Amino acid sequence: MENCDALPPRLSAGTARYIQYHTVKIIAGAWTIHVVLIIALKIFYDTMPGVSQETSWTLTNISYMAGSYLMFHWVQGIPFEFNAGAYDNLNMWEQIDNGDQYTPTKKFLLTVPIVLFLMSTHYTHYDLTYFIINCLAVLAVVIPKLPSSHRMRVGLFSVPEE
Repeated sequence: MENCDALPPRLSAGTARYIQYHTVKIIAGAWTIHVVLIIALKIFYDTMPGVSQETSWTLTNISYMAGSYLMFHWVQGIPFEFNAGAYDNLNMWEQIDNGDQYTPTKKFLLTVPIVLFLMSTHYTHYDLTYFIINCLAVLAVVIPKLPSSHRMRVGLFSVPEE
């Protein structure tokens, strides 16, 4: 919410500020969980015996990318029934910010996989095998987030619905 003028007229300015304040807190919490998950994955893979740092970074990257793809691009609809099926054909990425592109949330969610890819590439010492694995993982997550991929379905294991 950029300003109070965008809110319905029945809300007072104090209520509008209250909503804006709590919206910022929710967004900050939602953003923080991504960083916490990445750190938790990295610690988990570091504690596994016999796993090198290079493999740990690659497994962290792949795990985060797989979870991100599953949550944002694979699952369609919402788990609630109060919307009369309005979002049944949309995945979570298409539902975020009512489908608007280049919002702060979408910029953050696009930046996280790229930064994780760069970190994992650096800490794997630019090894070609690890680079290819990490690059394929980041491409699988970043390409569906691009505006040119909005509402486009590609079926690898099933025929995409019309």
